[in-house]
Amino acid sequence: MERIYEEISEQAKIAIEELIEVGHVKAGQIIVIGCSSSECVGGHIGKDSSMDAAQAIYSSVAPVLEKKGIYLAAQCCEHLNRALIIEREAAEKYGYEEVNVIPQPHAGGSWAVNCYEGMSDPVAVEHIKAHAGLDIGGTLIGMHLKDVAVPVRLSVDHIGKAILLAARTRAKYIGGERAHYYAED
Repeated sequence: MERIYEEISEQAKIAIEELIEVGHVKAGQIIVIGCSSSECVGGHIGKDSSMDAAQAIYSSVAPVLEKKGIYLAAQCCEHLNRALIIEREAAEKYGYEEVNVIPQPHAGGSWAVNCYEGMSDPVAVEHIKAHAGLDIGGTLIGMHLKDVAVPVRLSVDHIGKAILLAARTRAKYIGGERAHYYAED
């Protein structure tokens, strides 16, 4: 079983590094990650929670994000209405209102618990507009992304046994036929 956690950690590190590069995520921006630890270990979402799988992911993505100055927003499970755990500094910077809840393994999920315990000054918020995100295991992070999300293909498409989807965001195109736009990658 140890090998699966090493594999999960390795895949998560590759995924976050590629998302940052392909998504052009900059220091001070937010990446949202929704993670079903159950799906990572081959179970069904919400049924086979794994603190070890969640910790394997957190321990590989958190140092990468910290080094680059990018904020992590950890999506809680549906029992907390998909609230997010984020550093207080980020919540204050972006004007996100704090709500009063501390995630638990079966009310928030193993992923949110690991993030809450690993962050320096975590708070819960209900809504954000992240710049990019990873959906590990079908957690439906779309509601937490900026308005125009663009799918991103990574070299890894699973974290453990969980399907991995990634997205970046871009500015909206507004105007009409006379409008001019800056070039995007």
